This record gives sequence, C-alpha cells and structure tokens, in this order.
Amino acid sequence: MAAPRENVSLLFKLYCLAVMTLVAAAYTIALRYTRTSDRELYFSTTAVCITEVIKLLLSVGILAKETGSLGRFKASLRDNVLGSPKELMKLSVPSLVYAVQNNMAFLALSNLDAAVYQVTYQLKIPCTALCTVLMLNRTLSKLQWISVFMLCGGVILVQWKPAQATKVVVEQNPLLGFGAIAIAVLCSGFAGVYFEKVLKSSDTSLWVRNIQMYLSGIVVTLVGVYLSDGAEIKEKGFFYGYTYYVWFVIFLASVGGLYTSVVVKYTDNIMKGFSAAAAIVLSTIASVMLFGLQITPTFALGTLLVCVSIYLYGLPRQDTTSIQQGETASKERVSGV
Repeated sequence: MAAPRENVSLLFKLYCLAVMTLVAAAYTIALRYTRTSDRELYFSTTAVCITEVIKLLLSVGILAKETGSLGRFKASLRDNVLGSPKELMKLSVPSLVYAVQNNMAFLALSNLDAAVYQVTYQLKIPCTALCTVLMLNRTLSKLQWISVFMLCGGVILVQWKPAQATKVVVEQNPLLGFGAIAIAVLCSGFAGVYFEKVLKSSDTSLWVRNIQMYLSGIVVTLVGVYLSDGAEIKEKGFFYGYTYYVWFVIFLASVGGLYTSVVVKYTDNIMKGFSAAAAIVLSTIASVMLFGLQITPTFALGTLLVCVSIYLYGLPRQDTTSIQQGETASKERVSGV
C-alpha cells in the first residue's frame, strides 16, 4: 500500500483508486445486507468508533513495517505523536469538522424533504472542487468544472428515490434545514481538502498523519457514542447486535478508510469523489442481483452521467495532484515570456 512520495506512477494511482472503489462498493453492499436482514440492529455509533480503532492499529502496524526497526518506530511515535501535541491538534481539525458535518446533515434531513436533501447534499462535490482551488492554489479547466457538476447530477440521479406519501405530519423548518445543509456541504469540502493539504505540505509519513488523525477521531467518536446511545449501551452492552457480518462491514470500512487516505495523498479529493461515485454505481448494480432492486430510468441516466464525467475529467490535462505554489507558477510564466 505504501509508495514513494516522488514520481508516483500512474499505475499505482489507478490501483489505489480501483481498490478504494471496489472496497467502498463491497462495504455498501455488506452494510445493506446487515440492515435488511432479520438480525438485531447494532449501534452504528459503536461501529464507527471501532472502525477508528482498527484504522489506528493498522496504521501503527504499517508504520512499524515502514520504519524497519523497533528503534526507529519508537522514535517516530515519540517525535511525531507523543512529543508533538501541536501536530495532534492540527490533525484533530478534520475529525472535529467531520463530526460537525454529520450532525448538520442529520439536522438537515430532519428539516427537509428527502428529495431536497438528496439534491442539496451532493453539492459537496463541487464544494470540494472549489476548496481545492482556493486552499491548494490549483486550477481546473472549464471541461473539468463541467465534469464535476455532471458528476454531481449523476450521483443525484443514481441515488434518487421518489417521494412516498405518508400520513405522518412532521414539523419541519426549511430555513434551518437549508442552513444546516450549507454548513454540512462546506464542512465536507473543507475537511477533505484540509487533510490533503496537511499530507502534501510536509514529508511526514502518511501513516504518522493517519495515527495523529485517528487518535483524535477515537475521542470524537467516543463522545458521539455517549451522547447518542449512552443510556442504551449501558443497558444492552457496547457490542450489542454484533455478528460476523457486522465485523466484516467494520473491517471493510477500516480498509476503505486507509485506502482513502492513500488516494488523497497521491491523487486528490476530487478524484476521491469520482471514485466514491463509481462505488455507488457498482454497489447498486450488485444489489440488483443480490437483493432484487429494480433499475430505474433515473439510475440509468445517472450512471451514464457518472461514466461520462469520469471520462471527461480523465482527459489529458495539467497535473493537479500536487500543491501548486503561486510564486513558482508566476516565475515560470515570466521565464516562458
């Protein structure tokens, strides 16, 4: 899974994107199975917490292998983790922002129609592209921007579900809902690009950065467990409802999380978004065969848009996977003249 920082081959990037897409699709399918079976439901908050713990342990193991000796491994942990509270605080930002995002998304879903929520929440895709341009000093061509918005529309159509009539009247506050979805979209774009900037702004090992982020992630998710399900967990237990299938889902989420960080480091957050969209399409197609889901015209159109957008974005262009320095770019323009 590891690769040298410099001269990362296109083949390695494609490999990481492909693995991330397949793992994400498998995770979605496995998660749907655990939720549609007749087994007792587990606490999703505890599953998220355990996922963070497993990602931390895997990152520690990979870092130990990367350093090559116990002495260098201990020194790396001492210098970059235990003895560097500033760096720990820096990597706690994405965890905190993602926590805010999840809460805002839940608040928005409670105050908006499901269809409106589906459409507006996918604005996180162009928001991520905008954050990439503003925070990393990159440029996107007109064709790339078109492909980003095409991907956004394709994901909306792929996930589209017609509204169902219900007799239950739920009091909603659309203004609060739109405000919450706006915050969630901004948080999604900012957190991902912030993490990418931290990864690419220094030579610190990817696995050290993962350890720093997962430590704070464990703290944040434990707080979420206590606030959301604390009373029920005290009554039923932390691992209530867990089966081999649930552990398999957690394992897939953990591996997917590690590959996501590799993708972000060696490609970018926009490519991560395209990979996630492809995973949605693959998991839905697989669910047709496994769970008898029906292919709808909107899904077919959305799949077409996703595929075309991936093709357009992948056309030959200037490399945008490394942080561009404004001064260097200016000097190059002057020398070119």
